[in-house]
Amino acid sequence: MPESAARLSGSGLTLAYDQRVVAEDLDVTIPDESFTVIIGPNACGKSTLLRALARMLKPREGVVHLDGSVITSLPSKEVARRLGLLPQTSIVPDGITVADLVARGRYPHQRLMRQWSRADEAAVAGAMRATDVAELAERIVDELSGGQRQRVWLAMALAQETPILLLDEPTTFLDISHQIEVLDLCADLHEAGRTMVAVLHDLNQACRYATHLVVMRGGRIVAEGDPSAIVTPELVERVFDLRCEIIADPQTGTPLVIPEARRRACAPAALVEGS
Repeated sequence: MPESAARLSGSGLTLAYDQRVVAEDLDVTIPDESFTVIIGPNACGKSTLLRALARMLKPREGVVHLDGSVITSLPSKEVARRLGLLPQTSIVPDGITVADLVARGRYPHQRLMRQWSRADEAAVAGAMRATDVAELAERIVDELSGGQRQRVWLAMALAQETPILLLDEPTTFLDISHQIEVLDLCADLHEAGRTMVAVLHDLNQACRYATHLVVMRGGRIVAEGDPSAIVTPELVERVFDLRCEIIADPQTGTPLVIPEARRRACAPAALVEGS
């Protein structure tokens, strides 16, 4: 792989489910050690692109490259040691405990002559602490709230200890406090050297956390780059059909989208006495 090449990229991607084409002719490069966020309106192809980058969806046309190799040419375990995925929805095995589910994140590291080790134990414990689920270790996953389950799935992805981590709407089911906790954790992982790629719905959260933004509409990438350089009122209106003002976030200095206020209807005229 050339020294300047990014570890994860896609070129000429046409993505489809059966006969329904979702995205066409996409070229995307994930900058190494970036926190890349994919943003756009509903049904624009955000999660589909993420699935293709994670080898969960085979492109109808084009290729995804991981470390200079076509990703579909690599063994599954090899991909899983380099790239982790937190999907939007996951099926929980019946009766499994939190600790056992998180431990499944270590599967790519298991080999015939190398089974469970102290390193595996430490990775699982660290992932559970980081996501604040250690106290739930013996609970059955099906008994947890939606927010707790989301944090358990994130812990499993962290336990995988991959240099690249893809997250499909990681704040789903979470209240605002836990949304910020999860995104702060993602930012910590990014600052520690991990490449993060997330699909988010909240544009302001995307602007606050992303170092690289990929903006999609109608199955195409319409803008990408540093949020401070590309997020403008014109872009927001073009992509989200929303008129707005952009100001600096008072906490971070990143773009903060303020939607245009609804115009109130005029108050009804006073009834004429006797009418």
